[in-house]
Amino acid sequence: MRGQSLRLAKWHRRAAAVGAEGSMRGWLETKGSLTARLVAHSAAFRVRRLHQEVALCSLEEAVPIGLPRRERVWEREVVLCCDGVPVVFGHTVVPMSATANDWPLFSALGEQSLGSTLFYDPKVVRGSLKFARLRAGHPLLARVRAALGADLGSKDFHARRCVYRRHQGLLMVTEVFLPAVLELTAAATIKIAK
Repeated sequence: MRGQSLRLAKWHRRAAAVGAEGSMRGWLETKGSLTARLVAHSAAFRVRRLHQEVALCSLEEAVPIGLPRRERVWEREVVLCCDGVPVVFGHTVVPMSATANDWPLFSALGEQSLGSTLFYDPKVVRGSLKFARLRAGHPLLARVRAALGADLGSKDFHARRCVYRRHQGLLMVTEVFLPAVLELTAAATIKIAK
């Protein structure tokens, strides 16, 4: 059990608490739709859906989505790509108790961005953002490694998560920011300077 607890992330209310600096902090603290910001920073934005299926949530996901322990949830994982380059890994969990009335479009998203539905539905209430630094051994980093087909080495990754409510249904989105997202910031700065 101790090994499991060492792999859990510590989630904070402020991005500064996880050592995020400069451009990365700007990405983490994006107030509106992250999807809209990524679209604005690229010529071609794409959502690559990895899977959407029933799975067991992690220990650190259970309580925020109202579960007393690890339980089966609907899980969706995607990679957000800008100009063909992966920049964000997205992981969403929805309790099995949620109904189609709570999240009517969730099962039919396909390769559409979840953010594009969350931010434009007036019935969705967004919770506060939480931030973490994911260290080697964190379960989400194993999923990122599998999705990218690449060795991530021992470096840490910054992540944020947020719980959304629609009617009685809860949904939590966790976004892991990949190093290439910082290149988007640099490209945007160059465009502005011209």
